Amino acid sequence: MQQLEAHEVPLHKLFCSDYDFQIPDYQRPYAWEVEQAAQLRDDLIEALDRDSDEPYFLGSVVLVKNKQSSNAEVIDGQQRLTTLTILLAVLRDLTDDAELRGNLEGMIAESGNKILRLAPKPRLKLRPRDAEFFETHVQITGSIQGLLDLKPDALKTEAQQAIHANADALHSVLKDWSEERRLALVSMLGARTYLVVVSTPDLNSAHRIFSVMNDRGLNLSAADIFKSKIIGDLAPEISDVYADKWENAEEALGRDDFADIFLHLRMIFSGERAKVELLKEFPRQVLDKYLPRKAAEFVDDVLLPYTDAYIQVRDQSYTASAGAEKVNAWFKRLAQLDNSDWRPPALWAVRNHGDDPHWLDAFFRSLERLAASMLIRRAYASTRAQRYADLLRELAAGKGLDARHFELSDVEKRDTVRALDGDLYLSTKVRKYVLLRLDEVLADASGVVYDHSVVTVEHVLPQNPKPDSIWLASFDEEERMRWTHALANLVLLNRRKNSEAQNYDFGQKKAKYFIGKKGIVTFALTSQVLNHGEWTPDVLEGRQEELLQALREEWDL
Repeated sequence: MQQLEAHEVPLHKLFCSDYDFQIPDYQRPYAWEVEQAAQLRDDLIEALDRDSDEPYFLGSVVLVKNKQSSNAEVIDGQQRLTTLTILLAVLRDLTDDAELRGNLEGMIAESGNKILRLAPKPRLKLRPRDAEFFETHVQITGSIQGLLDLKPDALKTEAQQAIHANADALHSVLKDWSEERRLALVSMLGARTYLVVVSTPDLNSAHRIFSVMNDRGLNLSAADIFKSKIIGDLAPEISDVYADKWENAEEALGRDDFADIFLHLRMIFSGERAKVELLKEFPRQVLDKYLPRKAAEFVDDVLLPYTDAYIQVRDQSYTASAGAEKVNAWFKRLAQLDNSDWRPPALWAVRNHGDDPHWLDAFFRSLERLAASMLIRRAYASTRAQRYADLLRELAAGKGLDARHFELSDVEKRDTVRALDGDLYLSTKVRKYVLLRLDEVLADASGVVYDHSVVTVEHVLPQNPKPDSIWLASFDEEERMRWTHALANLVLLNRRKNSEAQNYDFGQKKAKYFIGKKGIVTFALTSQVLNHGEWTPDVLEGRQEELLQALREEWDL
C-alpha cells in the first residue's frame, strides 16, 4: 500500500528547495479570476490586521511526491500556488529593501547551490504552454512592471490573461502600502501562513484523494491523465495542434460524456468486461497500441472519430442522403433504456459503418432487440457487459450482422415472453419502454418515436377500486390479481397521474381521463381501449394475447 502523508507546512518551508512544483500538462490551465485573487488578498489582509500570532490556513494541496525527491506533481492546488507566487513576485518588485528582495527571490526561484547540486530554476513550473511566460513575466526579478504594461488582448492564452489581471489586482493595492506594512505581510506569509500538504508517491491514490477533497472545482479525470501521455509523446512542433484537437473534442462532448468515452473505448478495443479501474486498464488495453510514436494516430483515428460517433448517437443527429430518420429513431429508443452498456457496440457501428444507413438500420434493430430482452429479463450489469463484450469481439472479427451474440437463445426468448406476460407494471424500469415500443408497433409508424415531455403509464382496471365500485362486480379477487398489473390493462397518457380519476368506472375513465385535450387520443395503445364498450376478464384475455403476439413478432420472440 502506498504511503500517504499530510502535514501543515508554513509557506517558507513550501517555497524552498524541499519542493519542486510541476503542473502536469493534463491539468487545466491557470484560471483564477480577479474575484478569487482579490478574495485571497483580502483574506490575508484581514488576518494581518487582526495582529494575532495564530496560524492562518490557506487550504490544501495534493501532490504526487516521493520523500526522497523534491519533485512534486501538483494534482490539486495549482490555482492557489500560482496566485501565491504572483503575490510574492509583486511584493519582491515593490520593495526597496535589498535583503527582503533577496529573501523573496529565494521563495520564488531556486538560485542554485553547487554543494547540494541544485540547479537554478523556478520553484513552480506551469504547464508547458504557459511556463515560459510565467517565468519571464513573474518569476524573474523586476518583471512585474513589464507584465502590467502588456496589453491583455495581445496575450496568447486565457491563463496568461488571468496572470496579468491578477498581478494587476494585487499590485494596485500593495503599491500604496508603506514598506513597513508590506514587510509585516511578508512576515505573516512566511511564518504563520500554512497549507495542508497531502502527498503520496502513487498517482492513482492522489487522484482519489483529490476527488474527495476538491468540491470547489473540476475533478481530475482519467481522460486528463491519458491526455498527458498522448500529448507528451508528440513532437513539440505539433503538440499544441493536437492539444487543441483534444480540447475541442472534450468541449464538443462535455466533460462527463468525454470521460465516459474512454470507458467505451476500453471495451471496444479489449472486447472484455472491465476488471480493474480504468487508469490501470486503459493504458494496457488501448494506449500501448499507440505509444510510443503513434500518439497522433490515436487522436486522428480513434479519439476524434469516436467523439463524432458519440455525438451522433447521443444527440440522434446521424445524417445521410436517405434512411437517417430510421437510424436516429433507434438511437432514441436505446437512450430510453436504464443503462448505457449498449453504447460501445453502437459507437463501433457508427464509427465503422457510418456511410451505410441501411446497414446501420439492420444493426440497430438487432442491437435494440438484444438490449430490450436483457432489460425485460432484468439481466444483471455483469451479464449485460459480458454479452456486449462478446459481441464486440465478433464484430472486430468481421462477423457483422451475423454475429452469434446478437441472437437470443430459446431460453432467453421464453424468459422474455414470460416477463412480458407477468405483472409488467411492477417492473418500473421496464414498463414504459415496453409500452412505448408496443405503441409504435400498433400505430404501424416505423421510425416514429413519440416525444412528449410527460408520459405516464396508467391502469384501466384500477389498483385499488372503491368498495362500491363496479370494478368489484366485474372482477373477483383472483382475476384482479391476474390482470391489474398485466400488459393488457395498461395504457399510456401524456399527462400527470390523477389519483381521483384512476378509480373512475370504465365509462368515466374513457370520457374524462383517457381522452386528451381537445378530444385527441395521442397513443394507439390507449385508442384501442376506447374502442371497447366494456372491460372484463374476457376482454383482457384476448387483448393480452394480441399484444404479446405483436411484441413476439417485433422482437422475433
